[in-house]
Amino acid sequence: MAEWQTRTAQDRMGQPVGVQVPPRPKPVTDLNAMASTKLKILGTNRKAFHRFEILETMEAGVMLTGSETKSAKGGNLSLAESYALFKNNEAWLINCHIAPYPYDSLSGSANPTRMRKLLLHKKEMTRLMGKAAAKGWTIVPLEASVNERGRVKITLALGKGKTGPDRREAIKKKDLQRELGKKYKFR
Repeated sequence: MAEWQTRTAQDRMGQPVGVQVPPRPKPVTDLNAMASTKLKILGTNRKAFHRFEILETMEAGVMLTGSETKSAKGGNLSLAESYALFKNNEAWLINCHIAPYPYDSLSGSANPTRMRKLLLHKKEMTRLMGKAAAKGWTIVPLEASVNERGRVKITLALGKGKTGPDRREAIKKKDLQRELGKKYKFR
């Protein structure tokens, strides 16, 4: 049919029969515009980079209740001391603290550090389980964010624990880079 269509049957929009009606506009699907939207970061685990050597990262969804989602989007989320664990072929987030939502009458009885299920594809889950179990690595959440659709996502990292000498070496490297940056700074 042509760009302009003639309605011959009874019109649903109250137009007289036989009047030319323009087609509906197509939704805009500009991928570059979608990619440029910034995610809102809800919380970070700053100690993870100090305690672990980060090997690879991936993003996972989290199953939250409605009041937990509102509280997390309000910034009442803490990833300190949290980690991921596998039980019965499912991934779980342990020790993630989400404060009770103050305007919910039922959230006062909820446990703020309860286990929360992580949503991963089966291939991702088996790959992570294999690496974490075989080499003794840990799965640590790095940050929590909200994507463009309003879903809460957790960035997980596969990390190898740093020992005392490794930590001291990393601190020395940071101090050296900081000093060089100050010394050769553009004026």
